[in-house]
Amino acid sequence: MSDHSLEPHATDVAPGDQGDGRVRTRILGYVVGLGLAVVLTATSFFIAGTDLVWQPSIALAIIVLAIAQMGVHLVFFLHITTGPDNTNNLMALAFGVLIVVLVIGGSLWIMANLNENMMPMDQIIQMQR
Repeated sequence: MSDHSLEPHATDVAPGDQGDGRVRTRILGYVVGLGLAVVLTATSFFIAGTDLVWQPSIALAIIVLAIAQMGVHLVFFLHITTGPDNTNNLMALAFGVLIVVLVIGGSLWIMANLNENMMPMDQIIQMQR
């Protein structure tokens, strides 16, 4: 057998993981998360309002920054990490994402089907005369 323990080291903690640490370290985690969120938000506004970025890539850059900001919020504020004690939180998040995808995808599918099967406006006007 090995002498190595399977217990994680006291400093081996994910960025948003709530340890039994002091209040100071927990507040520092929130401040770092707030700083990252503010920087990502300011960068999004800068990219949207400047001509320094190639115009067709602005939408892609804002999408990437939005996904990064969602990650910051999940890790630093909601404390969703990959630790074994966060499995239920991760499964609840995955289920919520699945429901949102189903609702949005189903709504788009229904609207596209209705648009495809809708009678053209010129035929409606002719029927009203």
